[in-house]
Amino acid sequence: MNQSLPYATSLPLVVDEVSLAAPGAGEVLIEIKAAGICHSDLSVVNGSRPRVMPMVLGHEASGIVREVGQNVAEVAVDDHVVFSFVPVCGLCKFCIAGRAALCERGARANVAGELLSGAKRFTNNLGQVCNHHLGVSAFSQFTVAAQESLVKIDKSLLFESAALFGCAVMTGVGAIFNTARVAAGTSVAVFGMGGVGLSAVMGARAAGAFPIIAVDVLEDKLDLAKEVGATHAINAKETDAAAAIKDITDGGAENVFESVGSETVLVQAYNSTRRGGTTVTLGLPAPDKMLMIPAVSLVAEERKILGSYMGSAIPRRDIPKYIAMFQAGLLPVDKLHTHTLKLDDINVGFDRLNRAEAVRQIVTF
Repeated sequence: MNQSLPYATSLPLVVDEVSLAAPGAGEVLIEIKAAGICHSDLSVVNGSRPRVMPMVLGHEASGIVREVGQNVAEVAVDDHVVFSFVPVCGLCKFCIAGRAALCERGARANVAGELLSGAKRFTNNLGQVCNHHLGVSAFSQFTVAAQESLVKIDKSLLFESAALFGCAVMTGVGAIFNTARVAAGTSVAVFGMGGVGLSAVMGARAAGAFPIIAVDVLEDKLDLAKEVGATHAINAKETDAAAAIKDITDGGAENVFESVGSETVLVQAYNSTRRGGTTVTLGLPAPDKMLMIPAVSLVAEERKILGSYMGSAIPRRDIPKYIAMFQAGLLPVDKLHTHTLKLDDINVGFDRLNRAEAVRQIVTF
């Protein structure tokens, strides 16, 4: 898209009526009740993550099942659901190996703007077929998704809270428990206090990590990080973050997480990691960005760099687990919800996100 700022004026997203075909075999019609505005959506708007157009955006959401197609066994009408932004086929070599985030069929469908079946169910008023965003397309009052994109949840959970588990929480908390497998008593540093980074801080606290160091350039985000579990906060605009982390941890943190989506911040995260430690990147830089680190350090210091997509999660296993942790008071997920808005104000929400004035804004219908 790559429209000029402010988005409230250039209107990269147009709110309009579209036609939505009935769900096919293995597909489900969902009424969206709450949808989060995520930086991955902004990356489509600003052009850093190109997608096929036209597209109905949005990928972090909760809703109610209103109709099911043939051969749907996973959910039923009136069930409450959270979406997974990778439709997990359960049959490919990655799914069989327990690496659902890397599902081959799901990845192909997402790149093509299709559902897992290859279908596209939206048509705009010009007769153009509209693409699906990551199998979800949450910025719509109704959507059709593959049953493999859905996780049934407890009906007592508020939709505004539930939506956050589909991306921010699954990604951030999953990186702690699945990707890095953080052990109690080990040190953690997290760069970037957006929804994913704050979720990683929450997960680190739930895992029993200590110390937990939050890094950002905005004081209000650092204050929020301390509310959700950080024991230390570093303003990277005022302090050499790597040096400060090494001072706090006597040589570098054992597990360092980068959630900004910046190759330069990833270098800072790597430089903040101790010998024998693990650096995990959760952000999505633009495809042309390259990482440069001292190659010898990987061997001489037995360092690890790990990528974590979707928190290395298995959605139907992990989303209910993280919801249970939230209900038990272990994950203060509601702290992520900073603004509520209607669909007509979606471009205003993207301006707010671009200015780093929000963590998670929830669109309600």
